[in-house]
Amino acid sequence: MKAVLCKSYGPPENLSLEDVADPSPGPGQVLIDIHCAALNFPDTLQIQGKYQFQPPFPFTPGSECSGLVKAIGAGVTKAKVGDRVMAMCGIGGMAEQALVAEQNIRLLPEEMDMRAAAGFNMIYGTSYYALKQRAQLKAGETLLVLGASGGVGLAAVELGKAMGATVIAAASSDEKLTYAKNAGADHLLNYGDGELKDKVKAITAGKGADVIYDPVGGDLFHQASRSIAWDGRLLVIGFASGEIPSYKVNLALLKSASIVGVFWGAWHARFPKENEKNFDEMFQMYKEGKLKPLVTQVFSLQDYAAALNTFIERKAVGKVVLEVKTES
Repeated sequence: MKAVLCKSYGPPENLSLEDVADPSPGPGQVLIDIHCAALNFPDTLQIQGKYQFQPPFPFTPGSECSGLVKAIGAGVTKAKVGDRVMAMCGIGGMAEQALVAEQNIRLLPEEMDMRAAAGFNMIYGTSYYALKQRAQLKAGETLLVLGASGGVGLAAVELGKAMGATVIAAASSDEKLTYAKNAGADHLLNYGDGELKDKVKAITAGKGADVIYDPVGGDLFHQASRSIAWDGRLLVIGFASGEIPSYKVNLALLKSASIVGVFWGAWHARFPKENEKNFDEMFQMYKEGKLKPLVTQVFSLQDYAAALNTFIERKAVGKVVLEVKTES
């Protein structure tokens, strides 16, 4: 089979597409014939050696995929050969086949296609855990979503609306904000001029946002921390800006606010039953039309470098997908 290989740290152009041996499932493993692999910002960090989890060389990037079950190992009961599945593979998604632990696969809702399924796990899993378990977002509260045109940002907008919040979608251009508007945002905030705090206060009549969802970091984090309501929760999702900010804790004291870390990957490994319940709820939202995964760019496996560069160049909107094989 063909697979993208990372043999040393560097930019996407440093990777190579090569023929490798076909994998075979061991006990508790599922072999997936990949149709689509979804890419994420952490993939670009991993190939540069900047992520918290770094596998040994050579490795195949790509943390999530969708496809058909090709073979199962001993003891597998969650799926059978031929089932349509989505998977969190950790690594290995940018290939024609991937081995995945049984607990990390999920049968697709009948209505969901392979492109949408490939990128559902990470963005919706992260965003729902953030809003439900970490922020305990309540109906009627105000949710501010930074980076609202990206994958996790759009998922947070949709989920926030489904949970009954008033959603302020914030992004760096009016063009990007059109995607957030289509996702159901109540208010649109363009921070392309570098201004955020005063605009949030204007929208909320000086109150600030009850929950702030921040996958960007950098200066936006600093402004967001000054835009929070009394008893507010600022969710630390990631640092797409490339800058990990520091925080002046007196701001938390003044607003009785909380800075809340969000590490969905570690949580779902510790609490698999709660995670499955989250996905059952989100699949129901999907069936009801409340969640509509947006795939804006589709690349072939051979165009892996161009696909990864959409994140490095801050051009990714919604989900970016490698289509390895079309669904028949």
